[in-house]
Amino acid sequence: MSGHSKWATTKHKKAVVDAKRSKLFAKLIKNIEVAARVGGGDLAGNPTLFDAVQKAKKSSVPNDNIDRAVKRGSGLEAGGAEYETIMYEGYGPGGVAMLIECLTDNRNRAAMEVRTALTRNNGTLADPGSVSYLFSRKGQVIVPKDGVSEDDLMESTLDAGAEEINDLGDVFEIVSEATDFVAVRTSLQEAGIDYDSAEATFLPSMHVDLDVEGARKMLRLIDALEDSDDVQNVYANFDASDEVLAAASE
Repeated sequence: MSGHSKWATTKHKKAVVDAKRSKLFAKLIKNIEVAARVGGGDLAGNPTLFDAVQKAKKSSVPNDNIDRAVKRGSGLEAGGAEYETIMYEGYGPGGVAMLIECLTDNRNRAAMEVRTALTRNNGTLADPGSVSYLFSRKGQVIVPKDGVSEDDLMESTLDAGAEEINDLGDVFEIVSEATDFVAVRTSLQEAGIDYDSAEATFLPSMHVDLDVEGARKMLRLIDALEDSDDVQNVYANFDASDEVLAAASE
């Protein structure tokens, strides 16, 4: 789940200790394979692969698994699958707009699993175009606050294309055009500032505020979707206070 809200950082922290870590590992490995297949296995010359590898390392995926995924994707080792990206649109509880990004080698299976997760958890599949206009493709870099100020980030990333810096509690979120996040990430590295993740994402232009019950249903739906091996990312335009999210997660 990704989104321009407190939930973005709540989910980010949750992933670190996620009980479904094996599923998380599998999805991160799949990202590496696809990035290596599209742009080659050289991290220095393939920024998409570099960021996919960094994300996997931050999530404690073993280096051997990462190396094998790069080799499979770049054709140096057998066993790689042909994946395609499919984006589904839907509505969650309370009219929350959702984009569900799948990376799959079986289009029919992915469609069935997404539809089943939605219909069993107070959601519905939407027609193409009915939800996507509420989201913009943006670059998103998440930076932990350890000894870093908003001024430090501004100074380091403004010339690289940073559009805004948001305080999400324990971390800062740097938003840019999708084409600029690699430059933003690079500028942070050059300034010696650590970051947790750097990627192109979908950020909503408006939010739907949820109460405890609505948030609980929404979290249940997101968990059901992310339980599918084919679902890589869930983007949603809901927001909720820290208290509501804490209560809903109990």
